[in-house]
Amino acid sequence: MSSSATKDIIAIGGSAGSRAVLKTLFADLPSDLPASIFVSTHIPANSPSLLAEILADSSNLPVRQAVDGQPIERGHIYVAAPDRHLLLMGETIKFGAGPRENMVRPSIDPMFRSAALSFGPRAVGLVLTGMLNDGAAGLHAIKSHGGTTVVQHPLDAEADQMPLAALEAVEVDHVASAADLGGLLVKIAGSEAGPAPDVPSDDLRLEVEIAAGDRLGSAELRKIASPSALTCPDCHGVLSEVRGSRPLRFRCQIGHAYTADVLASHIDELDEAIRIAMRIMEERLTLVERMARDARATGRNAVAELYEARAAEYRQYSATLRDAALSSLRHGRASPFQDIC
Repeated sequence: MSSSATKDIIAIGGSAGSRAVLKTLFADLPSDLPASIFVSTHIPANSPSLLAEILADSSNLPVRQAVDGQPIERGHIYVAAPDRHLLLMGETIKFGAGPRENMVRPSIDPMFRSAALSFGPRAVGLVLTGMLNDGAAGLHAIKSHGGTTVVQHPLDAEADQMPLAALEAVEVDHVASAADLGGLLVKIAGSEAGPAPDVPSDDLRLEVEIAAGDRLGSAELRKIASPSALTCPDCHGVLSEVRGSRPLRFRCQIGHAYTADVLASHIDELDEAIRIAMRIMEERLTLVERMARDARATGRNAVAELYEARAAEYRQYSATLRDAALSSLRHGRASPFQDIC
């Protein structure tokens, strides 16, 4: 690839509704676009990704699922593979087997951070439609390192949460509808990149290394984050608040990472699941205890003993769920269990 200081690295992240946007965007790009494009979307870890094939049908540029270790070529589109972070390490694509971020792998934030670290002002970050706020922190990194930031207009997005979060975290350079994104990228690609700002990059490098699969550990984590009273939903370790992050983010010692919005969403879903399980278990307990009393009253002692044993089992399950609910309250979270505990 050319070493001239032009904007020739375009990283695109999207989630819900982004496939249609990508097809529209790629159809508007010329075959001689002087840039390389990288796409990361939220795809299931265990399912084959057909996104590259689908996008290739509407693209004038070659579209391929990325391969670990392949060199970056100008005028090509690379799509993230399932269950691996897509990282740009110098002039090479690297698959990151590091912990999930925002509960997904591939995640958009690691790709954006690696683009910012490796290419600085040459990098262009684009956030498309999607839920929650993956991509916002990575877009902030691109902006901080002199890159160009673009966001799909929230009113044009099928799911406006990711675009809105990006706009809250970053003073973006461009906002455009899906119909206008292709033309906008054509104008940006190949333009002068400008000088790289004099900003620290050690913290950014550490987070890229985590995504790549390097071991984190408490000593390294303390360099970028401070312990909090929150617990990691993945490994149940202590979460630390990443200092100076936009948006607010947390990491555990293993490296799992969450924005505050994603973490809150996960906690709400978990609390709701526990509440439903508690009510089902208490209903079963009430029913089985009633059946045991009825069996005793009619002289069916053997049957009564079976029901009483089942009731004891359900009572233990209910106690375990209640302990989980009380633990939620002790950690200071707003909990839906207050009316039943």
